Amino acid sequence: DGIAKVCTDGYWATYGSSHPEGYIHRIVDEFYNTNRILKEVKETNRYWGGYFVAVDGDKVLGAGGGGLTDEATGEVYVLYMDPDRKNEGIGTQILNAITAQQNSSGAMKQWVSVQKGNTMGIPFYEAKGFTFQFEKQGYGNEEGGNFIVFRQKTPSSVVCMTKLNDRWEMNVG
Repeated sequence: DGIAKVCTDGYWATYGSSHPEGYIHRIVDEFYNTNRILKEVKETNRYWGGYFVAVDGDKVLGAGGGGLTDEATGEVYVLYMDPDRKNEGIGTQILNAITAQQNSSGAMKQWVSVQKGNTMGIPFYEAKGFTFQFEKQGYGNEEGGNFIVFRQKTPSSVVCMTKLNDRWEMNVG
């Protein structure tokens, strides 16, 4: 329930003022329901590496996951934070865990899709070295829908940042 709650709350905080309620309910119901998350926690492979979860006591602060789309390409599929706990480095740590997992599976590059106009996600990923590549239709558009996602990727090698002695270091894998 904690992963579902943080992803749902994060999705609403990100898109609540820019997307219709019906669209948000549809996406949340499809991806962040307890049954789906329970299955995704139990069943992992190289194409879905499972969730990395940040907790404080019993409260989930953030969750994210990804997988490989081919032998050398990773994808961040989901990364959401408790809206009240942003800018603490927690999302960076989750992204680092996803990146390290993908590096260990052979990924040489990493992609993420971020909704156009997402003022939280785009700066976060750009600060981590992702660069805009192209636009495409967003997932879940219904007829007449015009939500666009930015496809962003890291440079030719995946960048993994690790915290050492209270400073961040970049390791290119």
